[in-house]
Amino acid sequence: MSTGSMEQLYQQVILDHAKFPHGRGLGAAGDAAAVTGESHQVNPTCGDEVTLQVDLDDAGVVRDVRWEGQGCSISQASVSVLHDLVVDKDLAGVDELAATFRALMQSKGAGLDDEHAEDLLGDATAFTGVGRFSARVKCALLGWTALSDALITSGARAREDA
Repeated sequence: MSTGSMEQLYQQVILDHAKFPHGRGLGAAGDAAAVTGESHQVNPTCGDEVTLQVDLDDAGVVRDVRWEGQGCSISQASVSVLHDLVVDKDLAGVDELAATFRALMQSKGAGLDDEHAEDLLGDATAFTGVGRFSARVKCALLGWTALSDALITSGARAREDA
């Protein structure tokens, strides 16, 4: 696949998640949730906002992520993709995903050149080109920051672990 058609595919994935977001809508924790955390984050450079709730079971597995937000397609699509990636993952899996996504954003659009990382990220690889625009990286990471903070407010993670 050519670079141009790959970028078009990536752009379409972001637009689809922004238009039809997954996990959108705040609410009460589900029956399987042992603990729930919530975080509200604002990107001061552009005004994007996300409020994210996370539920974990007794084994430390993320059972649900719910969110509301407003802002650009990148910030809203990134939270939607985050939802799909982290539900049913344990904290170690969430940490690996978050670190891999942050590495992708720091690659300055070059990607990770790691097939395992691309498989792990799934639709999140659509954000590869965002890394070329430092102002937009904060938009893409807004939901991940909210998730990290929500895990702290849930008590599942100590502040120094985040």
